[in-house]
Amino acid sequence: MSAYPYGDAFARWRNAAGEDWNAYTRHSFVEGLSNGSLPRACFLHYLVQDYVFLFHFSRAWALAAVKADHPGEMKTAAATLDALVNHEMPMHIKTCAAEGIDEATLFAAREEAETLAYTRYVMDAGFSGDFLDLMAALAPCVIGYGEIGARLNREATSDTYRPWIETYAAPEYQTVCAEVGALIDNALHHRFGDDPWHAPRADALAGRFITATRLEVDFWSMGLRGA
Repeated sequence: MSAYPYGDAFARWRNAAGEDWNAYTRHSFVEGLSNGSLPRACFLHYLVQDYVFLFHFSRAWALAAVKADHPGEMKTAAATLDALVNHEMPMHIKTCAAEGIDEATLFAAREEAETLAYTRYVMDAGFSGDFLDLMAALAPCVIGYGEIGARLNREATSDTYRPWIETYAAPEYQTVCAEVGALIDNALHHRFGDDPWHAPRADALAGRFITATRLEVDFWSMGLRGA
């Protein structure tokens, strides 16, 4: 078992991302959530775009079930899809509704360029590659939010965005992160044997993860820019 809470592959890919990972998980948008300084308009713009993002992200997890070649992979993909569609997206709807933004408005929202770039990159990884390509592109969002939520739950100095923080710090979401991390580790070993880190595709998969991490940075910047 990995000493890292989200698995060996995630720990290695996270390390490979280097400063890009810090730019993502400690972006000024994230720090604004922590200290309460993030303007509400920026947060709501982000939530609207994140709803659009999650719609496509859910499609990607449905594709993961198609790309799976083991029942365990299919079960985890289905469970993650359920968490996104039936838990995370309703949180966005509830928060936006309290601000006067209804679900129809969310669904009809114009997709920002950063949202488009990120979601289509993930979908392309799945359509043009295999299960592992898709997992490498999905991991920064799923598990990265878990890492951010856990840290902000410890360090936040303001309760302004506490509901958002608690969503990703909650045991339920942390369990999803751990399960996805284990899914990736098992998928690597299933396909490449005992030493997947030296497989011919190892660098390419890390590259997928790094590109998705950079797109996460751009997504935060889009949110910080506001509507």
